[in-house]
Amino acid sequence: MTRARLSRGSVVALALLGFVLVATGVIARRTYGIDQARGMRDLDRRRQALEAERVKLDGEIRDASSRSVLAPIAEQRLNMHVPSPDQVIMLPLPVPPAAQKPRQ
Repeated sequence: MTRARLSRGSVVALALLGFVLVATGVIARRTYGIDQARGMRDLDRRRQALEAERVKLDGEIRDASSRSVLAPIAEQRLNMHVPSPDQVIMLPLPVPPAAQKPRQ
């Protein structure tokens, strides 16, 4: 049997084709990586903006739910008021049955 030998030009052409394929793969991978990095950067910026908005909204909720804001609203809308000291009745805490002394 005789082996078919590739000519020198065919070997060079195959080597160049292989180089082009590898270079194309590297370029495609880098392009994909750059696109992914850009997307991650955009998502990180959006996350930071949303966290800042959350902190701002938490502050607004805290301010809106403070006693100094709610008291006038309750007084106006619900006709409520803070009781005077003579209107406040303090009730003693009930003693649990286990803590009572047994009767003999």
